[in-house]
Amino acid sequence: MRNFLDRLADPRTLPIVVTIVLFVALFGFGSVMYTGFFSLQVLLGLLVDNAFLLIVAIGMTFVIVSGGIDLSVGSVVALTTILCAVFAERLHWPIWIIVPMVLTLGALYGAAMGALIHFFRLQPFIVTLAGMFLARGACFLITTQSITINDPSFHALSGFHIDIYGASLTAGGLIAIATLALAIFVAHFTRFGRNVYAVGGNERSALLMGLPVARTKVGVYALSGFCSALGGVVFTLYVLSGYGLQGQGMELDAIAATVIGGTLLTGGVGYVIGSVFGVGILGTIQTLITFDGTLSSWWTRIVIGALLCAFCLLQRLIERHAARRKSGGTASGERVSTKHRWRSRRHDETTKADPVALGSRS
Repeated sequence: MRNFLDRLADPRTLPIVVTIVLFVALFGFGSVMYTGFFSLQVLLGLLVDNAFLLIVAIGMTFVIVSGGIDLSVGSVVALTTILCAVFAERLHWPIWIIVPMVLTLGALYGAAMGALIHFFRLQPFIVTLAGMFLARGACFLITTQSITINDPSFHALSGFHIDIYGASLTAGGLIAIATLALAIFVAHFTRFGRNVYAVGGNERSALLMGLPVARTKVGVYALSGFCSALGGVVFTLYVLSGYGLQGQGMELDAIAATVIGGTLLTGGVGYVIGSVFGVGILGTIQTLITFDGTLSSWWTRIVIGALLCAFCLLQRLIERHAARRKSGGTASGERVSTKHRWRSRRHDETTKADPVALGSRS
């Protein structure tokens, strides 16, 4: 029991424990307050309605764990919807060509930003901010109008669903689940995932250990670009249209979900599964407001802002507590070592002063 409590109090696991408890508390509150809230349909609805945000947040988790940030994800989502709509409606390309193409473009776009960040020693905030403006501008350069998608393949994939005990799970939800499973495997069971944590913990130490820091950082941003493009595909299936204003503020939602999910902004600590609960908390707050019916939707932003501040404060307190414990342990060890050296020196002086007495005692 003591070991279990020690693990819960570990600075690496405490934030995600708080996140899970908060999600359960919010869902329990909704179940008590509103009839029909506690149901499989509502739970799956959280996944279906936020599948694109979950996929984007997964990519953001890898970036933040590596010690970076990516502000371009929302614009990449919008650009993906525009490209899907243009390729499907104006060029009449099949969906099996469109989807791999936009995913490849998203990964290359992210890799280019990662290369600029690492090889030119540029700040991730500035590079990805430029990437955000570039992608958003490209959307309106292609078209300033919303393009409705009437392609039968997109409609068929958008309408696909699996019935689970009276609830429905759409193709977007299935894609999000598959992405989550793959991301957990990559983060915790591959060399790339271990390198991401090492680089985020201390990039200089990772470099001295011979880890491929350059390849890891470029790969992290390529992964984020891929997840953003995949989130854009899922969002396209969700709304069946492409528009340059879509995805506005999604980068902030993804960062908020990741931080609320327990990932430290300083890097090196975080779990993909935590971002799932972070997205779940955002979706649950929106669902609670919808069930209430009297509150403005802007209360969602207010509550999210308060939660984000609270979790950032929690992270700072945890870091200070961990640093204090570490320094206390070091100081205690130094005191013990000093005391041991003093006793040893006194023993040597006694031996030199009275070797006969020492021999008689022995």
